[in-house]
Amino acid sequence: MSKGLTYKQAGVDIEEANKFVKDIQSLVKKTKRPGVLNNIGGFGGCFELKKAQYKNPVLVSSADGVGTKIKIAMIAGKHDTVGIDLVAMNANDILAMGAEPLFFLDYIAAGKLSRKKMVDIVRGVSRGCSACGCALIGGETAEMPAIYKKDEYDLAGFCVGVVEKNKIITGSGIRSKDVLLGLASSGLHSNGFSLVHKVFTSSQIKRKAKELLIPTKIYVKEVLSVLRHFDVRGIAHITGGAFYEKLMKIFPKGSSVVIKKGSWPVPAIFRTIQERADIKESEMYRTFNMGIGMVLVTSQEQARKIQSHLSRLKLKSWIIGEVSISGVCSNIKFTKED
Repeated sequence: MSKGLTYKQAGVDIEEANKFVKDIQSLVKKTKRPGVLNNIGGFGGCFELKKAQYKNPVLVSSADGVGTKIKIAMIAGKHDTVGIDLVAMNANDILAMGAEPLFFLDYIAAGKLSRKKMVDIVRGVSRGCSACGCALIGGETAEMPAIYKKDEYDLAGFCVGVVEKNKIITGSGIRSKDVLLGLASSGLHSNGFSLVHKVFTSSQIKRKAKELLIPTKIYVKEVLSVLRHFDVRGIAHITGGAFYEKLMKIFPKGSSVVIKKGSWPVPAIFRTIQERADIKESEMYRTFNMGIGMVLVTSQEQARKIQSHLSRLKLKSWIIGEVSISGVCSNIKFTKED
């Protein structure tokens, strides 16, 4: 081993990383909101909670990644949207408990630090934070040539939000005859891509990259607006596990849920995936959002009013099912629309 070996020769360029931090300062600044006390670059990000003006605040947090959708970005050479996905996966999760996102931190690990690529990623994170009104207050970029190949990277994020203690949404208030209001997804969002990689070849993925990379819809502003005006008893973010797992976890024990297939339009990309690989219908609804990215559970009377409200906010929604609480066992059933 050479006595003059440096960290840079080992594959980690600290000077380049410092330049990257300077490059993203303006992107971070765009997300600033009341409560942020310092700029990025310190050992931690500071947020003054009383600026959020809550009477009995409860913090709600989430940590998540983008998964193998990142591989689509690598194949396409387009990296400015996966950061939006990263924020969406976290912000939508805490929204499901009624929380308003306050701040976000990201973690980017790469085989080789490419400033342009990293700035593109953070540009997406910045756009995502702006879309849900939370501040990007810090993060970490790690150059790890021993773990990742030169052009490979991975993303993770951490989001903290706040909700009044008496307004936490747990699903405990769900009643029989309540209905499920499905909110339109923007496409595949960020789940099921391991299956997508099995269905399409790399060349096919490259041709379909524009559609496959459509960012996950961030529902924060629309749903927080709904929560200010209407009674919502349960919220599910339809991600991994989709209808069978993520949806069913919000209902009280003994709940039977009937989903009416045909009550909303399923985007063509899902049918394409299903037909190419002869995937069972149940597997599709267990893996993908099928055009419904978030579900609100509310009374039949409130549902129609919420639909009108969301329509004014330019977000499509459909009544896709109903709840019955028998007290015996929990299950989900799919039926055809009449």
